[in-house]
Amino acid sequence: MFTGIVTDLGTVREVLPIGGANDMRLVIGTSPAFLAEPAPAVIGASIACSGVCLTAVELGGDWFAADASAETLSKTTLGSLRAGSRLNLERSLRLGDELGGHLVSGHVDGVAAVLSAVPENASVRWRFRLPPGLARFVAAKGSIAVDGISLTVNEVEGDDFGVNIIPHTAAVTTFGTLQPGARVNIEIDTLARYVARLVAVDPGAVPLALAARSR
Repeated sequence: MFTGIVTDLGTVREVLPIGGANDMRLVIGTSPAFLAEPAPAVIGASIACSGVCLTAVELGGDWFAADASAETLSKTTLGSLRAGSRLNLERSLRLGDELGGHLVSGHVDGVAAVLSAVPENASVRWRFRLPPGLARFVAAKGSIAVDGISLTVNEVEGDDFGVNIIPHTAAVTTFGTLQPGARVNIEIDTLARYVARLVAVDPGAVPLALAARSR
């Protein structure tokens, strides 16, 4: 599990085809501190790479390697990465850590298109278009992970939603170089996913649960 609070910007050093060129291995450069703190990373560690939970299969002082399967490549933006691409990085959450964002699993639900970026006072209002079927999981003032960044939704209109990005967030994440027309990994709020599943299985379950809670 992760929190959606990015702690380092990584750079893709190599993209190596594996598995008959259907899968790929990413070699990602990062800061030594990212891999060393709060505890040294180990082979098998989970690392969120722009919202995608990957397993470290090799480690160096300032780099790690992770494999992405054909399934992962088809469901995320990782397949478009090239040497020099930047990635938002986050080490996995430990029990007792501060939960600064919201609970993020690193399991991408879909890929959204960046529609626009418009300055708004001291921040920038970004708008995205969700793939079909995801908008019902997104609510104004709810949480969403965009390329692994925990953000608060400002508004939802059809399949489009907007967020505001402050200068600090732009400086320490890929929002600093993101452009309209790009694609981003989206993970909906975990609670929304389970509520939707519960309603699908038993439409009366949620109203009954809410009524019982209000007593």
